[in-house]
Amino acid sequence: MGDDTRGRDVVVPERLYKSVTVFSTLFAIVSVVLGFVSLDVATNAGRASASEVSVPLAVVGVALIAAGGLVYAFASRFRADGMAKDKDSDDETSDNG
Repeated sequence: MGDDTRGRDVVVPERLYKSVTVFSTLFAIVSVVLGFVSLDVATNAGRASASEVSVPLAVVGVALIAAGGLVYAFASRFRADGMAKDKDSDDETSDNG
């Protein structure tokens, strides 16, 4: 498991890590909020009947929520030099907490 999960991490300089973290988190938050707003408008705050729901707007809302989640998930793979590795790695001793 150790080699497989470590292969997914992308080690970058600290400055780039901070930029990726800040902007990806900002994009994810804005996308998810706009997605829920779109769903709210498409369903008239959940009070619209099935025939009144704006399907294209609802699809855009779900897509925005999914895009925000994907960006956040992929951005979490970045780490800077010196950041702690997972505790399941083979190179970690068991007495480090």
